[in-house]
Amino acid sequence: MPSREIVEAFAKRLEEGDFVGAIEQFYLPNAATYENNAPPTVGRDQLIAKERGVLAATKEVKAIRLGPSLIEGDNVATRWRFSFTNAEGVTRTLDEIAWQTWQGDKLVEERFYYDPKQLGR
Repeated sequence: MPSREIVEAFAKRLEEGDFVGAIEQFYLPNAATYENNAPPTVGRDQLIAKERGVLAATKEVKAIRLGPSLIEGDNVATRWRFSFTNAEGVTRTLDEIAWQTWQGDKLVEERFYYDPKQLGR
C-alpha cells in the first residue's frame, strides 16, 4: 500500500512535467499500463519508450491534478487534465481518470480512462 507521501511525490513529478522520471522512479520493472480498453503496454522500459515517443511528438505537455488522489489500500484513483501542444501550436486537452494498483511504494498497473474524442481521434 503506498503512503500518501509516495502518491504525492508521484503526482508532483507529473505536475512538474517529469513524466519519464516518474516512470523510472515509481513503476516496477514488470508494470503495465492500459489506455481505455486497448491491449497493455508491459514493462518499465517499454513504458519509458512510449512516453518518450509521446513527448517527442509534442511541443509541450502539461499535467494538472484535479482534486486529491483517493487512496484505498493498494488502489489509487486520480483525476487529471493534460494539455498537449503540437509543433503547430494547436493544444488539445484530455480529462482522464488514472486507476492505479500499487505494490508497496511502486506502481504495478495503471489504467487510463478517457474519451479519445478529446484528442480529435
